[in-house]
Amino acid sequence: MDLKASLKQQYHAGLAMLADCVEKCPSTVWLTGEHPRTVWRIAFHAAFFTQLYLGQDEAAFTPWPARTEKVHPGLWTDPANVEPFELDAQAVPYTISDMIAYIRYVDGLVDSLIDQVNLDAAETGFSWYQNMDKLSHILLNLRHLQGHVGQLSEILMQHGLDTAWVSNSDGLVD
Repeated sequence: MDLKASLKQQYHAGLAMLADCVEKCPSTVWLTGEHPRTVWRIAFHAAFFTQLYLGQDEAAFTPWPARTEKVHPGLWTDPANVEPFELDAQAVPYTISDMIAYIRYVDGLVDSLIDQVNLDAAETGFSWYQNMDKLSHILLNLRHLQGHVGQLSEILMQHGLDTAWVSNSDGLVD
């Protein structure tokens, strides 16, 4: 059994499901929800933390090169706790196409980051996750991604849209 190959396939599958939710999301739904549970923020949060936790530790993280501070200056440093803001020309959410690009970016990192990660490490490499080994942290990250895919799928189902289940994938196709 090749554990890293299996992890790669499941990350690719989870990101494909996240991309499917975002692609199917109507623009009329994209900005809905109550802070911090707006649809666009759930999608961003899922992609951001998937990317962050794929690395060996906090220092290994490099933000998405196409990121913009127009969304909110603190979104890249603490996406879970950014205060609500007015949607105007100075502060705008990521669009559906922005989010698809970001998910594709994260998907493109999966193989190399999984190849580099030391699954035998006794610690996660993240100060806020104590008493957990790296393999458990990687599995937690997959559960986190899929939890948010489930949230988005439920929101879409409330609008009469169904999402795809992906059991196994080698990566997103352009």
